[in-house]
Amino acid sequence: MRGLMLVWIALTHLPTAASSWVNQPFGFVGAAEGFIFLSALFSGRIYFRMAEHDGYPAMTRKLWGRTLRLYGYHTLLLAFAFLVAVPIASHGDRPGLHNLLDFYFTAGAKQAVTEAALLIYRPPLLDILPMYIIFLMFTSVAIPTARRIGWKPILWTAFASWGLAQFGFRSAEHTLMMRYIPTRIPLNEMGSFDLWAWQFLWFIGVWLGVRWAQGTLPIETWARRAAIPAIAITAFGFAMRRMVAHGLELRGFEFLFDKWHLGLIRLLDFAAVAVLLIISQPLTKRAAIRPLVLLGQSSLQVFCVHLLFCLAGLTLLGNASMLSGWKQFALLTVTFTAMLITAKMFSKNETRNERPDKTADGNTVNTVLADLGKLQRQVESRPDSAAGSEAGGGKPPKQQGELPLSPR
Repeated sequence: MRGLMLVWIALTHLPTAASSWVNQPFGFVGAAEGFIFLSALFSGRIYFRMAEHDGYPAMTRKLWGRTLRLYGYHTLLLAFAFLVAVPIASHGDRPGLHNLLDFYFTAGAKQAVTEAALLIYRPPLLDILPMYIIFLMFTSVAIPTARRIGWKPILWTAFASWGLAQFGFRSAEHTLMMRYIPTRIPLNEMGSFDLWAWQFLWFIGVWLGVRWAQGTLPIETWARRAAIPAIAITAFGFAMRRMVAHGLELRGFEFLFDKWHLGLIRLLDFAAVAVLLIISQPLTKRAAIRPLVLLGQSSLQVFCVHLLFCLAGLTLLGNASMLSGWKQFALLTVTFTAMLITAKMFSKNETRNERPDKTADGNTVNTVLADLGKLQRQVESRPDSAAGSEAGGGKPPKQQGELPLSPR
């Protein structure tokens, strides 16, 4: 599923005709919600299992190591944008690329580079990875904290922050920050995504991932119970999306459908689509083809690579609003080829992060027990063992260096 989300994101971001077809085709839900939620889900599962297996300090170190590695990826993307894309955009004949980096030209290189390094300045397209990095940092605190106080206080705090975000908390926080912090950056240059809202989706995903690791996630039962409401919500979202595309104005209700603040209808629509996907697992599992699996195993590296080709696409775009002809085909072909090559390079390293459960696989357990049984029968069938047993009236004495035959 993560691989499918990456394909969807790439098709949405690349300046080709495919973008208009794949941009929220199922209602008020897009690939960004799926990517963030699935990343949180697997983060919760993997790092909780790691904490149980290696201890919480080891889990925290591993999580911070991953966070720093992602920050390194983000730094490389910024270096490409500032050292390669900026000189190209400065010629003035590529407005799409220039608009993407307009704060750099307005504020100057020093301020733009400094605030980008601090994750304050987050240009369009380059704003999802900083959000991911920030959420990972808080996850390293949330999982150990949940061990002491449970998940309810954390989830209620996340829900309260999401609720405040629906009523302009981000704007108020920005105004306060500008008053006391010596920086002057417009709110729209701090990323399109409202972190106060999107953190709720992230922590829901982490919590579900932890429950998945614990074996206490009856997700299929929940999905079956919510099937009828999910169908109704999905149908409503799909119909409304088509009506908005044909000119319907939401007026005062627009905040309920807003993507950047993760409005209520959008959140419900995502949950409903997720329920239907869970119910239809027998069908969706057939989509787990090898290329998509590889993309999902190295999702973050693949995501970074696709951003490079988005910048290349904006460079090719020039003054046009959309690439046309062979340029579209070439860009899509080269992008997905590079994504697959990247996935192949990093997939083995990423899968090493996934620890086995503390209880071994059933087949492994059965094999070990069978071997122990054979060994015990061989020892008991020895003549000296039988004689010793009869003479002493009990089990033969264990020889020096002999291992216990039954598992502890």
